[in-house]
Amino acid sequence: MSGGGLLVAGTTSDAGKSVVTAGICRWLVRQGVRVAPFKAQNMSLNSFVTREGAEIGRAQAMQAQACRVEPAALMNPVLLKPGGEQSSQVVLMGRPVGEMSARGYHGGRQQHLLATVLECLEQLRGTYDAVICEGAGSPAEINLRRTDIVNMGIARNAGLPVLVVGDIDRGGVFASFFGTVALLSRQDQELVAGFLVNKFRGDVSLLEPGLEMLHGLTGRRTYGVLPFRHGLGIDEEDGLRVSLRGAVRESVVAAPVGEDVLRVAVCAVPLMSNFTDVDALAAEPGVVVRFVDRPEELSDADLVVVPGTRGTVRALEWLRERGLADALLRRAAEGRPVLGICGGFQILGERIEDDVESRRGRVDGLGLLPVRVRFAREKTLTRPEGEALGERVEGYEIHHGLAEVLGGEPFLDGCRVGQTWGTHWHGSLESDGFRRAFLREVAAAAGRRFVPALGTSFAALREEQLDRLGDLIEQHADTDALWRLIESGAPQGLPFIPPGAPV
Repeated sequence: MSGGGLLVAGTTSDAGKSVVTAGICRWLVRQGVRVAPFKAQNMSLNSFVTREGAEIGRAQAMQAQACRVEPAALMNPVLLKPGGEQSSQVVLMGRPVGEMSARGYHGGRQQHLLATVLECLEQLRGTYDAVICEGAGSPAEINLRRTDIVNMGIARNAGLPVLVVGDIDRGGVFASFFGTVALLSRQDQELVAGFLVNKFRGDVSLLEPGLEMLHGLTGRRTYGVLPFRHGLGIDEEDGLRVSLRGAVRESVVAAPVGEDVLRVAVCAVPLMSNFTDVDALAAEPGVVVRFVDRPEELSDADLVVVPGTRGTVRALEWLRERGLADALLRRAAEGRPVLGICGGFQILGERIEDDVESRRGRVDGLGLLPVRVRFAREKTLTRPEGEALGERVEGYEIHHGLAEVLGGEPFLDGCRVGQTWGTHWHGSLESDGFRRAFLREVAAAAGRRFVPALGTSFAALREEQLDRLGDLIEQHADTDALWRLIESGAPQGLPFIPPGAPV
């Protein structure tokens, strides 16, 4: 017998679907329910490697943590990793299967993946009491409905009730709720059970008349009004927002342990991937992290991070065009700390041979590390463990570039020369002892009287954040009604709202 299910859709991208899904998952698991997350198709440059070596979206990995289960490829069977304006790498069941244009994907490939997606969902529903699914964008994107496999396409095929989340902080939430339903076909509308208001500020009693009118207009109730809370985003799919960084920074109330703060500048390279690597730095009291795109913004930084990127050669050219490359060269010559992670590590090397990602052939790197990189067609997807600076370290690797290290001091899988460091390991800074040891080195090189706080646990801060999301659902949503949806499906007899859509 299949477990219950729910699809969390949104009126727009970034309406709060990922956060609400994680919150529902954490609320359920605290009630003793065996629950798993699911997102049929994700578009993101922030990804994670499961223990079986599969690449999935980081949001689904965090949602799995909210469920207190191990992340798995079943939870995100299709991952699209943008490589430019027109194309993305398609990752199927955790493994890349090729590059495809948006037209090619929506023109046929996407629909062929529906059977795989439904099979994954059914496996999860056969294993868990409940599966909380996250949609993508808006379910009312009528130009894409015919080939949809992540919103109403999967809801209708799997018989899932749909909860539509709207961000009231943006304004226009009532029109967005009504319009979302009214642009769905009759069959799709039958699955839309109701709404959930996200990011509300102020007195809920002032909102209630509008919710009653919305119920009268649509025949659908509102299942909760979630108040605005700073820093409740989980690992973002796109953009320059740093979700967990904000959350952990705001949750740390202690003043810096030492006399100085430590300033970290992250180069906002094109197609930046896994920028969540710097979340752990911002978890430390007294560490200030910001993204930069101008060379003068590096001048007062104690540490500069060149992060991962889906376009290593493109990012290298961008650094040169903007004068950031010269600023990095000056920093290294002055013995000021620079850390390159994954694509950033490759950029700091001597030479890149790329016939895979950019197809630009041989390109000179910045030459700050004795490393030569060759891009392979097979992607490296591993969860390494090791030791650095006398501390145990865990991380994960996602890259096509294979690095040949020709000198320097060993540093994880890469090397360091003076105060320039490079590694392919994402997530290494989440290892508390290693992070503190690294920051002590940075502070000494920068001449800062900064002392890492011994009590900072990044894993505990993550758990605290997920519990806050669970609290939000438990305290501000009608959880009894939510459970009825998950267990029994959408209510019968929901009215049709014209004009509808033909699909």
